[in-house]
Formats: sequence, C-alpha cells, structure tokens
Amino acid sequence: MPKLFDRLFKGEAVQAIRGSYLGVDIGTVSIKAVEVDMRSGKPSIVNYGMIESPDYLERVNGVIQTSSLSIADGDAPQMLKALIAQMGTKTKEVVAAIPSFAAFTSVIDLPAMTAEETAQAVPYQARSLVPLPMSDVTIDWTLIGQFEDRTGAKKQRVFLTSVPNEQINAHKAVFKKAGLNLKMLEVEGLSLARALNHITQEDVLALDIGAFTSTVAVAGQGALKYCIQTDFASNSLTQALAKGLGISVKRAEALKRQRGLTGMSGEYGLSTLMAPFIDVILNEGRKAKEIFEGGGGKISKLVLSGGGGGMLGLADYAGRQLGIPAEEANPWNTVSYPPQFAPLFRSIAPRFAVAAGAGVKPFME
Repeated sequence: MPKLFDRLFKGEAVQAIRGSYLGVDIGTVSIKAVEVDMRSGKPSIVNYGMIESPDYLERVNGVIQTSSLSIADGDAPQMLKALIAQMGTKTKEVVAAIPSFAAFTSVIDLPAMTAEETAQAVPYQARSLVPLPMSDVTIDWTLIGQFEDRTGAKKQRVFLTSVPNEQINAHKAVFKKAGLNLKMLEVEGLSLARALNHITQEDVLALDIGAFTSTVAVAGQGALKYCIQTDFASNSLTQALAKGLGISVKRAEALKRQRGLTGMSGEYGLSTLMAPFIDVILNEGRKAKEIFEGGGGKISKLVLSGGGGGMLGLADYAGRQLGIPAEEANPWNTVSYPPQFAPLFRSIAPRFAVAAGAGVKPFME
C-alpha cells in the first residue's frame, strides 16, 4: 500500500530540477497544459495551450473522461499529441493532475497523537472507508485541524485521499501513448492548492467548476486540506438554459459564456434559470466550510476556478450566498511570464489554475 503520490514512480521523480516541465490538466472535455521552467530564481510560464472536445455538448460520448468513462477509453492520447504539436514545446517531462472523481476522499477524526502514531492509525481507519482492498489503492493524508470534542478530549482531523492503482496505471498509459514522460501525478485538488499558494497565511474555499464535475476544496499555505466533487457543473447550467429557453445546447452555451448571470433573455432572466444549479454547487462549498471550521479552521474567502469559475457575475453571486469575499483564481501570481501574455492571462486564469499548479510542482517542493 504505497503512500505519497509524488513517489509513485519511485526514483524517476527524484531528480535535479533542470529544463522545463509541462503541467497537464486532463478534464472531462478539455486538456490544458502550461510549460514551466526556472528563470531568475522563480518558476516562469514559457508556453501554454488548450484543446477541447468539439462535440461534447451534443454527444454523450464526446467527453474525454468521467466518473463512469475511463481516460483509457477516450481520445486523450490523440488530443494530447495534437495539443503538444500545436504548442510546439520541446519538453516531454510531465506533471499531471488526476481528477477528483477518480479518487476517494474522506475526513477522519482521531484522538490527538504523534505523527508516527497517526501514520499507523490512518491506514487502519481507511480500510473501513475506501471501497477497495488496500493493496489496490495508493493513499495519502493531511492533518487539517485540531480541536476538543464535547467531553473536552483533544482530537485531530485528518483529510484522507486514496487513488485506485488502476487509475494511476491508466494515466501512465495515456501519456506514454502520447509520447510524453509522466514524472509526477497528483489529485487535482493538490495542484489547485499550490496554484493558490500566494494566499500565504489564509485558508480558502476553492470551487473548481468544470464541464461535467466540480471540485470543492479547502486550501491554505499551498496545502490541500479538504476535497470532494459533485456532478453538478457548468454543463448543468447550459442544459438548464437550453430547456428553459427552448433553444439548442450550442446557443445556450454561447449565451452562458457571453452573459453569465448578468444577462436577460426574453421574459426569463438567465440567472433565474441557472441559480438552482449554482446553488447546489455552492451548498457543497458551504458543507465543506462547515466541516473545516468545525475542526478549528477558518475560511477567509472563496476562490473560483475552472471553465465555469470565470462566468460573468458568479463571484458576486457566490460571495453573497456564502457570506464571504469571493474572487476568481489567479495562478499567475506564483510565477513570472512574458509581458505580452498579460492581457490574455487575466481572462484564462481560472481555467488554467490546475495546470499551472501542476506545472510549478517540481520547482516549489
């Protein structure tokens, strides 16, 4: 039962940091990549790109991977090859993020104990929580809080993550077919937490809203402290608009991207049609906040990322609903980049948060 995701590849990932790395985020309908190297003592973005499945809105099997469709059964290798060719990057070294729906996560409350005792107790507790034999998964855990229960007993709250080895092997195979060298693999929540590392002393609630799934995470000081996923996501909003307005899904998607929660169409406000589905996602965030703060932590703000995280009006709406300040993720604060990238980088920041967080991993740990 191995531990620590960045040691999955044994000695391969432990090497001198030289040259550049690709941070790759393979989502449900798109692949994002950033090329990072070290310049003037700071990680620097030197290249980036994205490729999207062209017909996912109209074909159920037009996605790359989902909780029910393995990445090994989709078009990921071909799309990766096309993206790398489009970017013109020379490096083949990759740090990749695995989606939250490919992992099992849980919060465990244990008596206060030493780190060595915790290392023995967590795998024992994991046996009753993970729906697979321990020999078939890789697990990791993080201490996320300490508190006293109602009797005054000292407790510690631990965030457990486990990934099926089958998922790990599938990702290895995809990158090998694409002609890339997968050096490190981690759950996307870890990449997201690293991308938000510029919020140095604060714990933040992060909502990464993808096309078909959303990740709800708590991050602080570059560490992942809580992470779950929900199947309510950006496509849920598109479908709500299409049905409510009686239009095609392509037209609904265009309306959502152009107007977000600020637009009106006919007698229906777009926000009225989408709000119930947005509220489901926000309710998951509210639960995460309550669980984390119940262990003695404190959430300072909400950060939105993913393709749906940059929707017009969403930050204001989400902040009001959760009662905390809200903003779009800006992973570029932890890196340098050419000045000519600046105008576009502001608009794509939420979408590239996970890829950027994965890309800087070799240079920040």
